[in-house]
Amino acid sequence: MSSKQIYAALEIADHEVRLVVGEFHESHFNVLRVERTRHNGIENLQIVNEAQVISALTKAVENASNILGYKIERVLLAVPCVSVKKKTRKVSVSIPSGMIQLSDLQKGINQAVSIRPEDYLELVNVGGIKYIVNGIGSRKMPIGENCEQLTMEIDLFYADKMTLYRYAGAVEKAGLEIMDICLDAYAIGEEAALFEQTIENYIVLVNFARQSTTLSLFSQGKLLNCETLYQGYGSWVSQVRNATGIKTDLACRLIFENAAFDEKNCSDTPIFLWANNGEEKTLSGRQLNELVKKEAYAWIEKIKNAVTPIKEAGNVKVVVTGDGCEIVGMKKLLEQLEMDVTIYVPQTIGARNTGLTTCLGMFYAWQSINAIRAKKTICSEPLWIEEAIHNVNGKNNDEAGFTKKLVKIIMNDK
Repeated sequence: MSSKQIYAALEIADHEVRLVVGEFHESHFNVLRVERTRHNGIENLQIVNEAQVISALTKAVENASNILGYKIERVLLAVPCVSVKKKTRKVSVSIPSGMIQLSDLQKGINQAVSIRPEDYLELVNVGGIKYIVNGIGSRKMPIGENCEQLTMEIDLFYADKMTLYRYAGAVEKAGLEIMDICLDAYAIGEEAALFEQTIENYIVLVNFARQSTTLSLFSQGKLLNCETLYQGYGSWVSQVRNATGIKTDLACRLIFENAAFDEKNCSDTPIFLWANNGEEKTLSGRQLNELVKKEAYAWIEKIKNAVTPIKEAGNVKVVVTGDGCEIVGMKKLLEQLEMDVTIYVPQTIGARNTGLTTCLGMFYAWQSINAIRAKKTICSEPLWIEEAIHNVNGKNNDEAGFTKKLVKIIMNDK
């Protein structure tokens, strides 16, 4: 039986569940399935309707399982940055054999995580590991190097315990096992390669969602801090919904497709037509932009105020991602920051959407920490995956055989 590295990454976003199933194969990562299932179970990053969240989780997993042909049982779970606190632990590990082995790195991590945080916090991420061997520091695992003592500097990220337990509880009640948990900001940092880009400068990551915006500071190859603003593009949606009386999903679609934030080129041509109490009404692109621009510019001003002190301290770059970046005019709007700013769009085939950045980063975060943990667990039972692949191959062979027979018949008729 071949060894498959197939995992499932799960994000419970503020209005939908996002599930990505992917495989590491010969140093490449391939997306196998993406599911996005709506819900109304979260407010301000807190689960307020667990039943809705569980229902969305169940539907997403069932859809993916049915398409792939094997049951998704285990997931990598992304959690929001609520009350995030980072602690750096420095531990020393004796090397009796004189040569560093994988088990020595595992001992160092176990020693670091054994220190308990404050009661309201729970450990989420282990990362930013620096290895010091014979006085020389490196990020590379020093397996096979000779020394008598290994020193490890390890960043431990903690988050609000109750929030974490609620998210994990919903996932487990949906019948899923959690393989690992990761902060959404840390996962995005892995996907967008922010750790590698911040050796000599600062990067402010802006994760723009419907109900919130999370700002995370990266520097010297590390995630330093996270802060959440409870303001997203949902306030823009409310403006359109209140003015027109249309449903939230439709208001979102109008904004995503027409909010250009370009007053000179806004069109007066109707983009939406509807009836209210028998009266026909229309909404133009210019009218839509007028409805949302006050909230949009207020959001930009908050981001600018948050980033400016960092800009004054040194070279800073702003990277924006999250499903809000799918709004057609975001690039134009972000010009208002008057800073070095880019929108990060994943380039993985099958998941080129800014709303999937966190899920994609989960795979790389897992790959990084699992190089030390060395766990063989995947998202499903290996036997089920092998059977599904065998069934697909058998079907393809049958279809190929039928095609050959059909071609032979046609040629004989000629």
